[in-house]
Amino acid sequence: MKFKKLGNTDLSVSLICLGTMTWGTQNTEKDAYEQMDYSIDQGVNFFDTAELYSVPPTAESYGKTEIIIGNWFEKRKNRDKIILASKVAGPGLDWIRGGKKNYNEKGLAEAIDGSLKRLKTDYIDLYQLHWPERSTNTFGRREYSINKNEGTWNDFENILHALEKFIKSGKIRHVGLSNETPYGLSKYLELSKHKNLPRMVSVQNPYSLVNRTYEVGMSEISIREKCGLLVYYPLASGALSGKYRNGQMPKNARMSLFKGWERMINPLAMKAYDEYYKLAKEINITMVQLAQAFVNSRPFVTSNIIGATTMDQLKENIGSINIKLNEEALEKINIIHNNNPNPAP
Repeated sequence: MKFKKLGNTDLSVSLICLGTMTWGTQNTEKDAYEQMDYSIDQGVNFFDTAELYSVPPTAESYGKTEIIIGNWFEKRKNRDKIILASKVAGPGLDWIRGGKKNYNEKGLAEAIDGSLKRLKTDYIDLYQLHWPERSTNTFGRREYSINKNEGTWNDFENILHALEKFIKSGKIRHVGLSNETPYGLSKYLELSKHKNLPRMVSVQNPYSLVNRTYEVGMSEISIREKCGLLVYYPLASGALSGKYRNGQMPKNARMSLFKGWERMINPLAMKAYDEYYKLAKEINITMVQLAQAFVNSRPFVTSNIIGATTMDQLKENIGSINIKLNEEALEKINIIHNNNPNPAP
C-alpha cells in the first residue's frame, strides 16, 4: 500500500480508502465485515462513512452504515488502527434534523454525538461537511444560479468557530469538506489563516476519467495549500467498469436498483466508456484498473475512496494500487478526454 499525508496533519492515510455507503442496503453486515477485514489485511488504514449512509438516502437507511462499522470495531477491538472519516449531512433532508441547516453548534453537536454513539468510538479522525449549506452547482449541475431565498450567506467563520469547539473537546480531530467549490475552499482556508481557526485538511469531491472538473479550479488549491482531494465516484458509480456498455443493465447493479445516477450513463458518457474500454484492452488491463490507476496517479489526490458490493470488485479496486500507467497511456487518456470532456459530472 502507498500512503500520503492528510493535509498538514501528522496522519498518513492509505492511497486507497475504503468507501462504505452500500453497507446496510446493498451489502449486509457480514459483507461489510469481510470487506473491512480484507482491506486492513491489504494495508488500507482509512475508512470513509457518513451519518447519511447507507444509500440511497432514506429515513430507514439513515445511520445504518455507521452502526455496522461500530459493531465491527467492538468485535475486532482495533479502533486505534483505523483513520476514520465521517460526515455531517447538509440541509434538505426532512428526516435529518427537520431538513434544516446543521452547521451550527447545536446541529453539529447532535450529529457528532449521534455518529460517535453509532460508531462506538470516542472520536472521529476526520469530520467533513457533506455538502454546502449555501447555493452551489454540485451533484451534476453544470451551471450556477443563486437561490433567491438564501439571503446573505456568510457563515464560513461561524462554522469554523463551531467546529473548533468539538476539536477542543476531543470528539473530532480534523475537519474537511465535501462537494465543495473553489470559492468555498478558498474562503475556509483564508479564514483559518487570518483568524487562527481550524484548517480544512481535505476535500471529498467526485473525480474520474469521465469527470475531471476538479482539475479546473480545485487542483491548484489542493497542491499549493496541501488540502488534497479524497476522490469519490472514481468509477462513475460503477459505469467505468464497463458493465453498462452495449445496452446492458445488470440485475443487481446500482443503476438497475435505484434512481439518481442516470447522468452517469448519458449518451456522451457511453461513448467515452467505449473508448476507455478499447484503451484498457489495448494495454492489457481491465477498465477498472485503468480508471483507478489514473485516479491514483494524480498529484492532487490524497486518497481514492473505492466502493464495492462484491469481494471480487473490492480486490480489483484495491489491486489497482499496483498498476502504473506509462506516459503513452496517459497521453491516450488525455486525447479521449479532450474529444469528449467531462461527460458525466
